[in-house]
Amino acid sequence: MVSLRCFFPLLTRGYATRLPQKPQIRHPDPLSNQSNAVTTSLPEHLTFIHRPPPSPPTPFSLTVNPSSPLLRTAPPAQSAILDLPPQLKKPALTHPRLLEEAIADMRRLRTENPSFYTCRKLADSFGCSPSFVSYIAPLTPSRQRAALAKRDREHEKARARWGEKAALIREIRRKRKEFW
Repeated sequence: MVSLRCFFPLLTRGYATRLPQKPQIRHPDPLSNQSNAVTTSLPEHLTFIHRPPPSPPTPFSLTVNPSSPLLRTAPPAQSAILDLPPQLKKPALTHPRLLEEAIADMRRLRTENPSFYTCRKLADSFGCSPSFVSYIAPLTPSRQRAALAKRDREHEKARARWGEKAALIREIRRKRKEFW
């Protein structure tokens, strides 16, 4: 009969072990065996070991000059503020608040001649947005219907000059909206 050990020699141990667990680590502890380390005994069987750095700190040391601004004690230098990259977004425009007299004047002009004093023209003259003008000085419903009808007529004139393909697409959209 042939022994299985000759077929599988790597699956068996070739040495005897005395202990069922791993042997203890034999290398020395680097914290306690250092010549310039200062040990201090604390209550509850604790030991504090202070090891000074092997060399003096450099100007680029993170303990002297930490990278996080939260750890800095001194205010940042002026050159650090100037070295920042440019902002991605432009700051939002702030319009000054209008006085009651200016709002009353805006309403008066808008009711006198709404075709001349449009939202855009009043917004440019009073220094505010056109949506603010349309909110503060709205047109009466009848004048608003007339203004929308005039705008639609102008748009239809422009659409009449479109080509055949654009007209076909417009008709398809109109039909789709009709069946929606």
